[in-house]
Amino acid sequence: MTKLDDTVTPIRDASRRLVRELGFMKPTLAGTEFSASAVHTLIEIGGRGSLTSGELSDVLNLEKSSVSRLVRKLVDAGELMESVSGADSRIKPLSLTAKGQQTLAAIDTFAQEQVNAALSNLSPDSHATVRDGLAFYATALESSRTGVKSLEAHPITIETGYRPGVIGRAAEMHGRYYARTVGFGQFFESKVASGLAEFSGRLDRSSNQLWTAIEAGNIVGTVAIDGEDLGGDCAHLRWFIVEDGRRGSGVGRRLLGEAVSFCDREGFAEIQLWTFKGLDAARRLYEAFGFELEEEYVGLQWGSEVTEQRFVRRAKVTQSTGQTAGAR
Repeated sequence: MTKLDDTVTPIRDASRRLVRELGFMKPTLAGTEFSASAVHTLIEIGGRGSLTSGELSDVLNLEKSSVSRLVRKLVDAGELMESVSGADSRIKPLSLTAKGQQTLAAIDTFAQEQVNAALSNLSPDSHATVRDGLAFYATALESSRTGVKSLEAHPITIETGYRPGVIGRAAEMHGRYYARTVGFGQFFESKVASGLAEFSGRLDRSSNQLWTAIEAGNIVGTVAIDGEDLGGDCAHLRWFIVEDGRRGSGVGRRLLGEAVSFCDREGFAEIQLWTFKGLDAARRLYEAFGFELEEEYVGLQWGSEVTEQRFVRRAKVTQSTGQTAGAR
């Protein structure tokens, strides 16, 4: 199986299961007597206030003849009503009747309960992953159909230096992620917060830097280079974390790239980082940037027993001078 198949096949399987679990294989949907297309018609018109048949055809991605028959059935059922545009009598906006509004309220209640029931089977930390993953995939499908390459509504930027809220936000992301993956608790989160707070007071020194990934004003990732605590020409890569729902999007690679480039410019002979065994995706990213596993041991310093790992990336030495590039 190719790498592409490793991604495509599970997505196809999940898509089929979604269709079945959401009830789209049945003749009616969302606890109503209506088909899926009729339910979506009520949702879209209710959400927008009114739509013409032509607009509805575009929204639902259905042929105009199919929409015409669908609308006629819902008008006859008393769910929709047609009005005449003052500007053009040929344009007939569609809106919900009082009955249609009641039907839409019942649909919303049904859907809300369905989603809540599903999310109750997941940890709260994974809710954002589900939300963002579905949104990204739906947008990608629409772009493939329309040929319009849509950009993310809020592009992620990388900024340097202290930012209000970064200490608490980084501690929160670390606390949530490591509680889920390795069972850490209050002790670990407090260590992250106190360590980053102390480091933030040293950001005025040229050997130290902090990067934050920002989306719509919110911090969704962090990484720092502490050029002082290990001594010599060794940089310490610390507090590398990306928010749930953003992993795999390239944000982590961008943050790590900024940190490594900074160390190369500053002329550090090597970069060290500590992590935990079993975080395979992070390890692959570290190795892609030239880090190698140097040491592995069982530790208790974070409040529970884990296998700690130390990775090292050594700077390239120029053959002509024997110096590291950009030597300090």
